[in-house]
Order: sequence, then structure tokens, then C-alpha cells
Amino acid sequence: MRKIHIFDTTLRDGEQSPGATLTKEQKIKIAHQLAKLGVDVIEPGFPISSPGDFEAVQTISRQIQTVEICGFARCVKADIDAAVKATADAAKRRLHLFVSSSDIHLNFQLKKTRDQVIELARSMVAYGKQFAERIEFSPMDATRSGEEFVMELVEAVIAEGATIINIPDTMGYALPEEYGGLFTKVRNQVRGGDTVEYSCHVHNDLGLAVANSIAAIQAGVSYVEVTVNGIGERAGNTSLEELVMAIETRKQTLGVETNVNIAEIYNTSRMVSRAMHFPIAFNKPIVGRNAFRHESGIHQDGLLKNRNTYEIMDPEQMGIPRNMIVLGKHSGRHAIKHRIEQFGVKLSDAQLEDVYTRFIAKADEQKIVSDGELAEMAGAGGVTAIDAFELVDMQVMSGSERSRVASATVRNRHSGESSAYTAIGRGPIEAVVRAIKQAMPFDVDFVDLELHSIASGESAGGEAEVTIEADHVTYRGSGVDEDILLAVAKAYISACNQAGRDFYKISSPSSADRSISR
Repeated sequence: MRKIHIFDTTLRDGEQSPGATLTKEQKIKIAHQLAKLGVDVIEPGFPISSPGDFEAVQTISRQIQTVEICGFARCVKADIDAAVKATADAAKRRLHLFVSSSDIHLNFQLKKTRDQVIELARSMVAYGKQFAERIEFSPMDATRSGEEFVMELVEAVIAEGATIINIPDTMGYALPEEYGGLFTKVRNQVRGGDTVEYSCHVHNDLGLAVANSIAAIQAGVSYVEVTVNGIGERAGNTSLEELVMAIETRKQTLGVETNVNIAEIYNTSRMVSRAMHFPIAFNKPIVGRNAFRHESGIHQDGLLKNRNTYEIMDPEQMGIPRNMIVLGKHSGRHAIKHRIEQFGVKLSDAQLEDVYTRFIAKADEQKIVSDGELAEMAGAGGVTAIDAFELVDMQVMSGSERSRVASATVRNRHSGESSAYTAIGRGPIEAVVRAIKQAMPFDVDFVDLELHSIASGESAGGEAEVTIEADHVTYRGSGVDEDILLAVAKAYISACNQAGRDFYKISSPSSADRSISR
């Protein structure tokens, strides 16, 4: 299969998203993760833009020797000098030069004629060629520039030594057939067009970034410029994870493949989201919270029988925790029975019907039913308590000038004892987690928290999802409450209860109370 090289510009174009600024240390950490992910090219920043960006690009060039590093520059000598200096220690590098090409940019922003732009591009490509063999050139806003001028400009820079031609859809304006057709015309009609490599760079203003990138691939490009989570100017760039998984899922049809290690997709997505404080939309393909989750009873029934009924990808191959069934008012008896059996409990038909009736009433009231709440319902149906740990009481004291203090009383149903614990933290959530953690008879690492509002106005409650790790196994719990701190506490207890089922099963194999074991 033909190889498609992934050019990642998360740290350059992605960071240009309003509010997405990264520190030098964050950039370096993400760059190492991108290398682990298996991207072929990293564009770490815009060296001329700030001393911090220059230092980040320089450090990444020195530390990451397995990936091609791209120095980004306008067609300005000072920009090129900065990019050359910042990437001097890269084992593999290219210079990426760009200039506006559409009439609207030339007339209102650049204040130059087309002839002046061609001459500028010629001279700057020739200047950059003194320092680097691999020169990428981009006519910015190419898809609104007119085919004839784009081809004239591309022909000029190829003559001066450009080795990679990027035709960017800077405004996300093109349709797939138009974008793919433009590459085909340039390759076939420009003098020297068959002697260079091609790259595409697409924005998502009309939601067509991935479709346009695939059209460019079908037209022969070998590099696709992407960002993690699709971040970038305005509506963002081509999403790395969406493009890679489109190729992975349909590689036999497309006849192409990438070098990306898909097992690192989820970790990379989460790292970028956290560093930039950019939440991921619930319905975001591949990495969104709902991308592999199902609430409909019809879908849940099909999935429990065969995952392929309603999923075309395996989330676990991408490092995404398996959590396909969401219990809500659309869920059916099959899903509820399946979840309760995961608690290690089997219900009679009558008991299941009783649980289902109370479950639907609860789901109508608060949308999602947590594992802890379902476990309580199953226990109330005549079964010994499923969850080992119960949050009896919790209090939190906050203040602007002091550490936050939390106290929590937790009952261990396995031993029958209740104990109170107190902890402090920089924030109230940290204090709550530290207090409850003391009640656990096993080591717990707090991995992640997602907290969302489930209503609007002053009375808005919260829905929390907490991920923990115990004995090298990951557990995820959910909690809902009008008090967001209680929602977090419930989610944390829910995750600990899942770990507790495994813990007590291992440590007390002969225990008479088997209801808390898986």
C-alpha cells in the first residue's frame, strides 16, 4: 500500500486557536508523545513569533531525532533565519515557507500584486535553499486564488528548488472534488510538477476537512497536515485521529496506510486536551465521550450479542477504555441485566423486573443512572449489597485564603465498620478525593476527572466521571448530584467499588459473601 505521511501541526497551527497557548515544557512533552504516536513530521511552532516558541522548536529539534522537524516561516528573510537556526540540530528537517496568493489577501492584507508575490516567492525559496534541501512551499488561501495563478506560482517555486508543494485550503472553502481536482491539475500541468512531493493542509470551516484530505490523498498527495483533536484556527484543521482511523478502517478501498501507532491515539488526544484546556465534544468522532457509547436498548442488545452490529472500529485498539453501555431511560432489560451480572449478581426474572421499573423512574428523573445507583437498586431487590463502600456523609470547607478541607465518613460493608477521614487540598475536589482514598484497603491512583453540567441556571447539577487505577487495572465510575462535589465523590466511590470487587475476590476467595465479587 502507498504510504501516507502524517504531518502534525498541533504545536503550530493548533496552538493558534484562541486560548490554546502552551508553555515550552508542554510543547516538548506533547512533541515526545507525537513521536511515540508515530507521526512522520512535527511542526513545533513559529520560531520568529516569540523567544519561547523559538526555544521550544530548538529543544524539540535537539531531543527528537526520529521525526522530521519542520521550521515554519513567512517569505521573509528574518523568519527564514529564525527557522533555520531553531531547527539546526534536527536529524531530519524541512523549511516550510508560505505567502498569500488569493486576490482578497493580496489586495487587503499583503498589498502586493501577483507579479510581486511570484518574485517574492522565488527569491525566498532560493534563499531558504541555501540552508535546507527540503523546502515546502504553501500558497496561502490557494483554493480561492484561481487555478491559473496557483499553477504559475507553484511552477516558479519548483524552478527555484522547492521539493514539497502544499496546496492549502486555508479557509475550509473547497469541496472535495474541487480540492482533489486542483492537485491533479497542478501535478499534470505544471512544469516540474511530477518531480516534487505534495502535501495538503485543510481547515474545517464547512466540516469538510477530513473529506477534502481524503480527496487529496486520492489525487496523489503523500503528506497530510493534521492536528490532534482537529484544533486550529476558527473551526480547526483536519483531525489527526479522524483521518488516521478513516484510512485504517477503509485502507483496502483507499489503498493507503500510515505509520501511526493507533494504540496511542487516545493518550495523545487527552494530553492535548488537558494541556490546552480544550474540552472534547461529546460527539467528536473517535475520541469523543459518546463515540463508542450506546444508550438505546436496540443498540445495546445488538452490541451485547456482537460488537460489530453497531461499531466499525474497536476502541480498545486506540487505547480507549471499553465502556460501551450507558444506562439511561432508553436502555433495555438486556443491558441492565448485563451490567448487574458484571457486579457478580444474577437476578431472577421477577427481581430484574422490579429493578427495571425503579431504574426507568430514576432515569426519567436524572437522565443517566450510575453504577452505584444501579447496585443499590439490585441490592434493594433482595440481594446482599453489591458495593463494598458507601459514602455516609461528606463535608467540605473552602475559602479564598486557605487550603480546602474535606471530611468524609465511609462505611465498609465488607467489614461492617464506618470510619471518618479528613484531608486538605489545593482545591475542594483534591481534598475530597484524598479523604475518601484513606478508606480504601488497596492503593488507588486518581487518573482522570470529567465534570459536566446537566442543567442550566442556578440549580444546575453536575455529572462526574472519575477514572482510577488500582493494581494496574483502570476503573471508571460515574456520579450525578445537584452538588458537584458530591457528584465527584459518588463517581470516585463508584470506581473504587469496581476495584473493590476485584480486590475482595482476590484477597478473600473463600468469603461467604460473594455478591461483591465480579
